[in-house]
Amino acid sequence: MAFRCPRSTTEVSEKLVDFVANPGIGIVEPTLVSHKPNSEGISISDIVPSTKGEYRKGDSLKGASKFNSKKGIKASGSGLNQSSLTAEVVYDCRRSITDLPPAIISEILNCLDPKDLGIVSCVSTILHRLASEHHAWKEFYAERWELPAVPVALELDVADEKSWKELFVEREFRSKTFMGRYTMDVLYGHTEAVRTVFLLASAKLIFTSGYDSVVRMWDMEDGLSIASSRPLGCTIRAVAADRRLLVAGGTDGFIHCWRAVEGLPHLFDLRGSQDQNTEVRLWGHEGPVTSLALDLTRIYSGSWDTTVRVWDRHSMKCIEVLRHSDWVYGLVPHDTTVASISGSDVYIWDTNSGSLLTIIFSAHVGNTYALARSHTGDFLFTGGEDGSIHMYEIIDDGCEAKAWQVAAWIPHTGPVYSLAFEFPWLVSASSDGKLALIDVRKLLRTSRHALRKRSSKVKYFDGGAIEPPQRMLHGFKSNLFAVDIGADRIVCGGEEGVVRIWDFSHALEIERRARALRGMRLEHRMRRRKLQTELSSSKGGRSDQCSVAAAKKSSVNCIWPNKRGLSGKVKA
Repeated sequence: MAFRCPRSTTEVSEKLVDFVANPGIGIVEPTLVSHKPNSEGISISDIVPSTKGEYRKGDSLKGASKFNSKKGIKASGSGLNQSSLTAEVVYDCRRSITDLPPAIISEILNCLDPKDLGIVSCVSTILHRLASEHHAWKEFYAERWELPAVPVALELDVADEKSWKELFVEREFRSKTFMGRYTMDVLYGHTEAVRTVFLLASAKLIFTSGYDSVVRMWDMEDGLSIASSRPLGCTIRAVAADRRLLVAGGTDGFIHCWRAVEGLPHLFDLRGSQDQNTEVRLWGHEGPVTSLALDLTRIYSGSWDTTVRVWDRHSMKCIEVLRHSDWVYGLVPHDTTVASISGSDVYIWDTNSGSLLTIIFSAHVGNTYALARSHTGDFLFTGGEDGSIHMYEIIDDGCEAKAWQVAAWIPHTGPVYSLAFEFPWLVSASSDGKLALIDVRKLLRTSRHALRKRSSKVKYFDGGAIEPPQRMLHGFKSNLFAVDIGADRIVCGGEEGVVRIWDFSHALEIERRARALRGMRLEHRMRRRKLQTELSSSKGGRSDQCSVAAAKKSSVNCIWPNKRGLSGKVKA
């Protein structure tokens, strides 16, 4: 059967729907078919002229034979068998989606979400090959966790030969480990409260600082202290890093920068070397620096002087100043925009033009202290003085950006000081000494067709329909000021002056062992049931044979008294 490639994917979908609903339409000429409301298909009288009445017995039905020769239907003059022709028509139109060209199948699969695409891959070998090798798996991975910076992702610890589907499935499975078992390490070294923590998963490093004005670097896996800087002279409230630059912001208004050193196993020389080019201090803020962030070309800093400054990483000079109406507590950049929190409001700026795109007024009752953002930039999470957490969706229609509140949680009894997000988990730290883990997966839409349009990517729920946090981690004595998440770990610092690491990396292996044990138990249970069924059936056959033989024997030996004999004995 020959298919013509339509001009658009929409036409392909419509034709497929018509084909499934009316299987006979695809093999007849449109001029010869009249659509009927019944679901029994097309009668043979609609395809060829009737042999009774209008045509004589000797007519050859040239038009019908010509039509049938085009579509592979055989007819032999007046000896045409109506039932056989109908059977051939029905048989000839039974096609499947695998008969379509691979390019069209790929476009159809491109409209599915990960779950449906995985189900389709189990239907047949052809669909398994097309669905497993589909480019959508790479897009799914990038939408959720961002593509690895290097060919072999250090945080995933996987090999090059794995497909994007395998990487996606493994990462999706690993995202569930935060509901499993964990081990907790406590890192000692700071002499005062820890105000900021940063987890650099790609280098397996943790950076912390606080009231003691010392920036410390820790090994993520061993929990050992690698190096510490000299005292910087003031409280350090913000730290950010990538594999090329480490920055720390102090209450004196400066930003201290360390450049990565080539050949150094742990990237940065915090202890200070003779090479003065590895350390730079930037001045510009007139108040304490409270937040820092990095991208490939810029440094972003927020301060209590009510400004956000944008710095060029190459020249180390300020290129943009974004002014707010109140103290700036946090910021998160994405592409050409940066979101910031000032007072109780949330601002979204265009960093190229310096213009304000939108404002979310009074996001919380009181100040808004914490801010997090998905790496795609579509979702914002805020934590405030009222102990609540709000989720917003940013929709950019090309003319202006709009922010819509999606959900709200109140997991804490005190102010929320810090938020961190790694799909699908949002983790919060509060002054009540608790950490809340929230899974936002159920709030997101599953249709990729809707994601392509400039429309909402979430399901809107009523306030009462939002689930509470999936997990609470508690047991601390005092305030928690900072939290970060990544590489199956949660890092937190607070007023105690220690750094705590919740390690969930072993939860995956524990879950695999548990699944293997459950599988073995299920297999053994099925074997026992099978043996019991076989034994019961064999015993049942023998017992039936014995009961029949016993009945025959009893019928021969036993003599039942009749009424006459019984009445005679009674009378006697």
